[in-house]
Amino acid sequence: MDPTRVSYDVSGGALHALRFGAGPRVVLAAHGITSTAMAWPAVAAELPDDWSMVALDLRGRGHSRDLPGPYGLRTHAADVCAVAEAIGQPVVLAGHSMGAFVAVHAAHDRPDLFSHVVLVDGGVALPFPDGADPDEVLDRTLGPAIDRLGRTYPSVDTYVDVFRQHPAMAPTWDETMEAYARYDTLETAGGVRPRAREDAVRADGRDLLVSGREYEPEVRSTRLPVQILTAPYGMFGEPGGLLPVDRLAAYDDVDHVEVETVPGVNHYTILFAPHATALLAAAMVREAA
Repeated sequence: MDPTRVSYDVSGGALHALRFGAGPRVVLAAHGITSTAMAWPAVAAELPDDWSMVALDLRGRGHSRDLPGPYGLRTHAADVCAVAEAIGQPVVLAGHSMGAFVAVHAAHDRPDLFSHVVLVDGGVALPFPDGADPDEVLDRTLGPAIDRLGRTYPSVDTYVDVFRQHPAMAPTWDETMEAYARYDTLETAGGVRPRAREDAVRADGRDLLVSGREYEPEVRSTRLPVQILTAPYGMFGEPGGLLPVDRLAAYDDVDHVEVETVPGVNHYTILFAPHATALLAAAMVREAA
C-alpha cells in the first residue's frame, strides 16, 4: 500500500503524515517514542476499502523532526487534535506505545473529535518508583534505542541492519519492517542518522514516566469507547508484556473500556504480524460500524 504524503498546520509549522488508502472513514494513528508513521502500513492494509489511515510523524520524528519544541505528551495531543479538526469529521483515534499515551490525553481533552479510541500496548501507566530519576529509568528501559539515536551510520543498509538484528524483530523480519527502518533514515554529509531527535525522545520519555497518575482517571472519565490491545512479550521479545497486569485489571469495572491480549506478539510485532494487524484493524472499525 503506497501512502500519500500530507501535512497539517500545527503550532510552529507543518506536521507531516502518511495517508494510506482513500476511503472517507478515517483512522488517525500516532506512533511510539522513537518511531514514525511507517509503523502503521501493515495495519492500514487490513482496513476495509471505505476506510483510510492518516499516520502521523509526531513532532521531533520522521519528516516532522524539525518542528520545534517544547515537546511533551500534551504538545503531541494538541497536534493530534489539530489534525483531527482539519480532517473535519469524528475519526477513530489509535496510538501505539507512546502514541497511546498521547491518544489518552487527546481523547480526554477533545472527545468531540473522535468516535472511539484504540490503545496498542500503551496508554497504561508504567512502573516508576517515587524519587527515581526519569533519565536513569529511560536509559535502563530504552537504552539501546536512545543509543541508536546518538550514532551516525556509514550507510542506510547499516542502519537497517540495526533493526534487522533487534531480538524483537529479527525472528519475523519482513519487507514491511525493512520499509519502516528505511523511512527512519536521514542522510547527512557525515553519514546516516535516525530521524528521531534525542532531545524530543528524552523530553517525552520523562513526561510519560512522571505523569503516570493522569492516565487511568482520563481513560475512566472519557465518554468514548476505549479498547486496549496488549502484547504478551516485551520490547526485546521477552516473556511478560510492557503494560503492568494490575493496571490493566483496574479497568475490569469500567464498561466503556475493553482489554484484550493479542497472542504471540511482542511490543513491536503487534504492528506487523498478520494475525495481530487484522485484530487491530477490526478494533478500529468495530465501534464505527
